[in-house]
Amino acid sequence: MVAATVVSLAGTARRRQAQAVPVWAAAPGPAAAQDGDVDKKELGDFLRSRRERLHPVDVGLPSGTRRRTPGLRRQEVAVLAHVSVEYYTRLEQGRAPRPSSDVLAGIGGALLLTEAENAHLHELAGTARRKDAVHDRSVRAGMTGLIERLPGAAGFVLSAAFEVLAWNDLAAAVLGNLEGASPSERNLARRAFLPEVAHRTGAEVADLTEFRHHVVAQLRTAAVRYPADPLIRDLVAELRAGSADFDRLWGRHDVQAAPVITKTFRYPGVGPITVECDTLLLPDRDQQLVLYTAVPGSRDAESLELLRMLVAEPVRAG
Repeated sequence: MVAATVVSLAGTARRRQAQAVPVWAAAPGPAAAQDGDVDKKELGDFLRSRRERLHPVDVGLPSGTRRRTPGLRRQEVAVLAHVSVEYYTRLEQGRAPRPSSDVLAGIGGALLLTEAENAHLHELAGTARRKDAVHDRSVRAGMTGLIERLPGAAGFVLSAAFEVLAWNDLAAAVLGNLEGASPSERNLARRAFLPEVAHRTGAEVADLTEFRHHVVAQLRTAAVRYPADPLIRDLVAELRAGSADFDRLWGRHDVQAAPVITKTFRYPGVGPITVECDTLLLPDRDQQLVLYTAVPGSRDAESLELLRMLVAEPVRAG
């Protein structure tokens, strides 16, 4: 029975050969023998989480009999990825040496990883180019000038840890209490998951589900990219301890979430305001420029204008 399964899988693996480099022997080269940059536990947990979400039909295999555990079997992933079953099993268990880029390419193809998930896989394995030890919290002077010249949009710059670093007056009105807030209170991840922080900001977000997924996925990527950064490490620990929802989402190992298209805020005296969310990546500092806008002439646009009159401050950088 096992032999028949392997033959069936081998046929599927040949059809996928263009996506995976055939590497049956899992011995890494000399450069890959060092495991200093490999987070073996996180790597194993991530591989297992991606394997368990797949069904046999997703990779062209027959469903067969009912399975006791969810997802593909390790044997099936190993055959599809062109690696030995023993080596893949050791990878998931955190006991294997660092995999080569070719091995990771095969595994990524077998698990149908997205571009973001593949990048995360290489970060975990230590084969991606490492960035600085800590994330950049400085903002280019030209960026503060840019968001100040956007009168119709609430514009702000986010760090890799979701701290609001710079903002214009409309962003201060929408997000609430930025000027007098500490860096931890300006952190949108804390605001999304910790009610005591959100209460102090004065802004109430009506629909947090999509944004929370987005925050967790981005923070998991940042935690791997900056493993020695105390701010990110302490933030993740605080959120896991203070929010059961964050801890549950963190355990899913997602590194790509659906983009947040709209967001609705509620304000005393103004009512709900739904804004469109656009994000521009600033890769040189691993930051994001976020813009909240409303359709011109809409009730939401009129409400934004009312907020502008209530709160009018020059752009600030934290």
